[in-house]
Amino acid sequence: MTDEQSQSLESAVRAALGKVIDPELRRPITELGMVEDITVHDDGAVVVHVLLTIAGCPLRDTITRDVETALIGLPGVSTASVQLGVMTQAQRDSLKDRLRGPGAKRGIPFNDPGSLTRVLAVASGKGGVGKSSVTVNLAASMAAQGLRVGIVDADVYGFSVPALMGIEQSPTRVDEMILPPVAHGVKAISIGMFVAGNQPVAWRGPMLHRALEQFLQDVYFGDLDVLFLDLPPGTGDIAISVSQLLPGAELLIVTTPQSAAADVAERAGSMAVQTGQRVAGVIENMSWLELPSGERMEVFGSGGGAELARRLTSTVGYSVDLLGSIPLEPSLREGGDSGRPVVLDGSSGAAGELRRIASALARRPRGLSERLLKVTPTHT
Repeated sequence: MTDEQSQSLESAVRAALGKVIDPELRRPITELGMVEDITVHDDGAVVVHVLLTIAGCPLRDTITRDVETALIGLPGVSTASVQLGVMTQAQRDSLKDRLRGPGAKRGIPFNDPGSLTRVLAVASGKGGVGKSSVTVNLAASMAAQGLRVGIVDADVYGFSVPALMGIEQSPTRVDEMILPPVAHGVKAISIGMFVAGNQPVAWRGPMLHRALEQFLQDVYFGDLDVLFLDLPPGTGDIAISVSQLLPGAELLIVTTPQSAAADVAERAGSMAVQTGQRVAGVIENMSWLELPSGERMEVFGSGGGAELARRLTSTVGYSVDLLGSIPLEPSLREGGDSGRPVVLDGSSGAAGELRRIASALARRPRGLSERLLKVTPTHT
């Protein structure tokens, strides 16, 4: 192989590596400074030296496989192999600067004046209404539509997002920065990823606030279109902390058709008046059970979601819509048990309604209204 051919092949290899996406950071490995060196031998054998962020990177095998797959089909490449190394502290600092910007101050990026991320805090008045299932299915559906989506499992005592998303991988720490696992195209973080086994979390209010603050500050989600927060039921410490840490978050209220559940959910939605947040809408879950005959059995009654939307409209002073009514179906439960949200491949009524609600919420584009543009007028 001539020098010219070797250089041409190396250019083709580098271009192919530019399409290999880091599974945690969701950016090309070439852009992240992870490709240290490329060696092209005369017989077409290519060796790529890849730098991992930490020595125990849990996705090292995935990165190796993706690099080899990207190269093995290139014309002129006979074999492709990967040699893994670890970034130095200086290289990690450079990586963090690439991600957050040089000199970026520690804080909650979703509160930045220029942030275009829509933050949806999914709340309910009581437990057992399927709030977490609704959250992960809406997130997965939006990600399938091409949006960049994240979830913060803020239900510290009753965390369930890792299981519902099928996440078994622990987050990766790069110094003080935490890289969240990705499942079904959604970046997610939960206290359940830091707890051994199924151990309970017994914390008082200040510790809950600090945990949520650390998730919002130290977890690197990147530029998201939508961030979901799965809140614990009721109007306790976490709900108050969210209003303080993310004052621009909108509330998405989940209830069942039962009038008693709607009564309790009204209190969760009415918190928006006290906190200055906006209610994005109401979702009614477990609306009916479809029998083999096609008849609908209203197991938990009817009308609770519409009534809640009507009451909240009166309370908050603007229109609060009932965004959708999700039927009670085994497929929704089965998707949660298997860790694969039903919206990804289900054709059931519940899957279709969840996808419709997600599309309606995603339809609001990321705009520049009320954003500061960093422009400077020039005089001629």
